[in-house]
Amino acid sequence: MSKYLDLSIKEIHELLVEKKITPLDLVEEALSRIEDAKDLNAFITINDKVREEAKDLGEVDPDNIFFGIPIAIKDNIVTKDLRTTCASHILDNFIPIYDAAVVEKIKDKKMLIIGKTNMDEFAMGSTSETSYFGAPLNPHDKKCVSGGSSGGSASAISGGLVPLALGSDTGGSIRQPSSYTGIVGMKPTYGRVSRYGLVAFASSLDQIGPMTRTVYENAALLNILVGEDEKDLTSVKKEKEDFTRLIGEDIKGMKIALPKYFISDIVDEEISKKIEEVISFLRENGAIVDIIDMRYLDTAVNLYQIIAMAEASSNLARFDGIRYGFRANDVDDVDSMYTKTRGEGFGDEVKRRIMVGSYILSGENAKVYYDKALKVRDDITKEFNRIFKDYDLIIGPTTTRVAPMLGITKDDPHKAFMDDVLVIPVNMAGLPGLSVPAGTNSEGMPIGLHIIGKAFDEATIYRLASFIEEVKR
Repeated sequence: MSKYLDLSIKEIHELLVEKKITPLDLVEEALSRIEDAKDLNAFITINDKVREEAKDLGEVDPDNIFFGIPIAIKDNIVTKDLRTTCASHILDNFIPIYDAAVVEKIKDKKMLIIGKTNMDEFAMGSTSETSYFGAPLNPHDKKCVSGGSSGGSASAISGGLVPLALGSDTGGSIRQPSSYTGIVGMKPTYGRVSRYGLVAFASSLDQIGPMTRTVYENAALLNILVGEDEKDLTSVKKEKEDFTRLIGEDIKGMKIALPKYFISDIVDEEISKKIEEVISFLRENGAIVDIIDMRYLDTAVNLYQIIAMAEASSNLARFDGIRYGFRANDVDDVDSMYTKTRGEGFGDEVKRRIMVGSYILSGENAKVYYDKALKVRDDITKEFNRIFKDYDLIIGPTTTRVAPMLGITKDDPHKAFMDDVLVIPVNMAGLPGLSVPAGTNSEGMPIGLHIIGKAFDEATIYRLASFIEEVKR
């Protein structure tokens, strides 16, 4: 079997320009790999029109590095005429009539959407085990989870099925599975990327981002995803920039902070040791790394539970069986139709979050819980801003442990939330964060380094990540 998809995007592009291969060759290879790795369960839906789309691309554009490159899309990002399920029974027959803003951008660049990747149902989970279609598996050890909620995208990249994928990140859902599977995943600054066409979980936290094999490919993909969108009023107008511009630069003189909480006893010993190795390497190469005190980090999970569940209960009210999606049979009236449709259509974890969220927003509870959580969330943002007055970046491990075995956290919601304890604060503050491979533990399971930057300073994150990547390859 051909190995074109193992090459870098630049190398693939050169072969396309020289007409040594065609986009159809890449599509056939991707489809073959997906078929051979069916047991990974990385995809929910394959695009059955992708071969025709590859044939119709026309002449290769030598200036477009993404021309003809296969990409996978997380299944909560809507794709016109291509089933979008959010890994839920309630949407398992939903065919959207429009494309998400990011999908339009991908199609403008003549990329080829191979299919829609598996995930936690409505992005609610940390292992992708809440998927109606079963959990995707970790290519490094198929007895382990690939993380969540963007677990299918992580499996697809890590397993070599496609070179690029999109995920979404509400409380670590790009970075945590990237860490578990040994790939590069970026949650951009809130507002960087349009959320139009992303099926909402928690609107004040959700953000779409790139998941890739390398730092350069991640930054290059982010280049085409960003931009203000009049259909998303939370998207921000910024001057166009090249996120790859600092890749390969020296890190001498960079000031980096490591909060004590990120290396406390909540983190597995092998992961802490790996982070210490990275710190030593950074210091040897002229970076200043200080261990600092940082407040409020230990409150982030509780805040997330309140804010995300409250917003989820509101956002998921639209799934009622009336306009689209699954509708229960054998109902006598509207009330029973709602009840039965939502009862049969949603999985247990989604129901639990809707019920908790509805309680949080009921009457006086909104003031007692939600409003108070927003105030503490503001304190977290101010604390990050305080640290960033003196430092360029904040680092730490992405996760407290390597990918756990399947089934370990499925019935323990608290433990599942705690898997995201190190990544959730970034969502609370709306900051950019990236997970880059930092090596493996003694059993060969990937460990991720988490790099947090100032708002809209993704380029500096990529600068440090590329420097680390060169050593860890």
